[in-house]
Amino acid sequence: MSKPSFEEHHDQHLRSLLESGESLLGVCAASQQRGLFSGGAVALAVTERRLIVQPLDRRGRPEGEAVSIRPEQLSSAKADGAGGGWAELSAVLMDRAAVKLKLRTTDGEKLQLMLMRGEGPLGALGGGEGQRRGVEALAGFFERAGA
Repeated sequence: MSKPSFEEHHDQHLRSLLESGESLLGVCAASQQRGLFSGGAVALAVTERRLIVQPLDRRGRPEGEAVSIRPEQLSSAKADGAGGGWAELSAVLMDRAAVKLKLRTTDGEKLQLMLMRGEGPLGALGGGEGQRRGVEALAGFFERAGA
């Protein structure tokens, strides 16, 4: 019996966080930098309405409160060298093997996330097919947010 993917492992918990009528479009693993020398893993869930950032403990289990971010709550979003434009952001997410995503919310919260696309020769190490689908959903979220 094979080990469940990251997406399968977190599916039940992330679905429990959904609002009525909301769909889980994708899930990806990311690391979140919280301070100069601190950080941790998160599950980044993408719905048609929002991003859900669920911190994980050292064993990969949900820990603490999930952060919900709706498009109107984003004051800026940058990926590697891309500016705050949603079109450039989604292109960078889909073009790079690994991406540093910087989000700032309207209430001043900052999130720095590192994620891999899950493709290429080392794709399985970067999360594989489930990670790729999650990153595609994330890129789609930013495209919809800019429309």
